[in-house]
Amino acid sequence: MSHPHRPRRGSIGFSPRVRARSEVPRVRAWPVQKEPKLLGFAGYKAGMTHLVMRDEIPNSLTNGMEISVPVTIMEVPAMKVAAIRLYNNTTYGASAIAEAWTTELDKELNRAIPIPKKHDLPAAIAKIEQLIKDGIAKDLRVVMYTMPGKVTGIPKKKPEIMENSIGGTDIMARFQYAKGLLGKNINISDVFNNGDVIDLVGITIGKGNQGPVKRWGIQLAKNKHSRAGSVRQIGTLGAWHPSHVSWRVPQQGQTGYHQRTEFNKRIMQMGKDGKNVTPEGGFLNYGIVRNDYVIIKGSVPGPVKRLVRMRPAIRPKTQAKGQAPEITYISLESKQG
Repeated sequence: MSHPHRPRRGSIGFSPRVRARSEVPRVRAWPVQKEPKLLGFAGYKAGMTHLVMRDEIPNSLTNGMEISVPVTIMEVPAMKVAAIRLYNNTTYGASAIAEAWTTELDKELNRAIPIPKKHDLPAAIAKIEQLIKDGIAKDLRVVMYTMPGKVTGIPKKKPEIMENSIGGTDIMARFQYAKGLLGKNINISDVFNNGDVIDLVGITIGKGNQGPVKRWGIQLAKNKHSRAGSVRQIGTLGAWHPSHVSWRVPQQGQTGYHQRTEFNKRIMQMGKDGKNVTPEGGFLNYGIVRNDYVIIKGSVPGPVKRLVRMRPAIRPKTQAKGQAPEITYISLESKQG
């Protein structure tokens, strides 16, 4: 009897495939930079379209020619820096040891967390400076929140709160940079430029409980082999001894609504007027882009209206360019069908 060999079905590198804990994705790693700079931003996915650009990839068969590229439009209203948070390394991981909150907070933030009412900002700043001088502090981040009330396509006013890192090797220089951002509105143009290569972190579309065919991509069983009454189940759960089902066996379960990171996505264009990218009749299930926008090459994880976080590419390709592409046409045709 032959023993066919084939690759296993589905990657086990993403296991366990469970629902994400929060719709606001977590960024667990940040790129290393020499100069102090804000390393994170967030926006809302509006929809997809296509544009025509001049191919600038060396040695490409279409180099110098106009090509059509699928792109994703994201609405990126300003974000506000609410606090500076200091961390120390412990045996259980990073632990917050001090934070300084600005007094210029929007009232919508009350929908997410209780706003500190009796917070002594000068004393908190002085404490952070002393901890940095004593060498106790090992990391520094800023607490930022979004402003979904400015986005007509997002039916909510409750802001999302997240931490973003500050680049740099000197923690005191990072603190002085963060202190200048405290309480200010930050635009995406303050963080990224046209042509930058970035990473996108988002929560994928949830599909509920699915079987192993859809969840893992296994083959349908032949009718002769499906003695159990279904062609959409696996052939075996494993050996009888040991009497244990391995986690590597493809089974049914939660599909979608997982946190995923898309690496090396290029910013094609950024702008202030959303009319330049809104198709006729608006985006499906979203509407009209009225704030700052960013055009990302390719797809973006998650459905429309979902929050997507951005950071500079943590492992950029060597051939990636930092200059803006030459765009000749952006499709504004109706997506209504």
